[in-house]
Amino acid sequence: MVRKITSPTAIPVPGGKQIEEHVGRVHTGTTSLSVAHMVAPPGWGEPFQQPTFDEVTIVVRGTMRVEHDEGVMDVGPGETVLVEAGERIRYSNPFGDAAEYWAVCAPAFSPEAARREET
Repeated sequence: MVRKITSPTAIPVPGGKQIEEHVGRVHTGTTSLSVAHMVAPPGWGEPFQQPTFDEVTIVVRGTMRVEHDEGVMDVGPGETVLVEAGERIRYSNPFGDAAEYWAVCAPAFSPEAARREET
């Protein structure tokens, strides 16, 4: 099967983060892979999680902070972070400008598979 995706599905989330899923469980019914374009506003953050999927995050603009068990890394424009399934991580944008990035998850993202911690 070959499909052209002409527009994404906006996925509402709290905290002002914008998510547009191009491929994944919500938009195309794809379970093997998800691809989403995201914009995280200044001051945004989410709880720690320990996903059951691999995630590649490619930053286009701004800076994304990634906290993990070994420390903290800031990922800027043109940089990529690979997080393997099972790693405990937290994404945030504590900076003054919005962070724009693409996230690719395999298998596809789902809230259950993200295994977010209670805050």
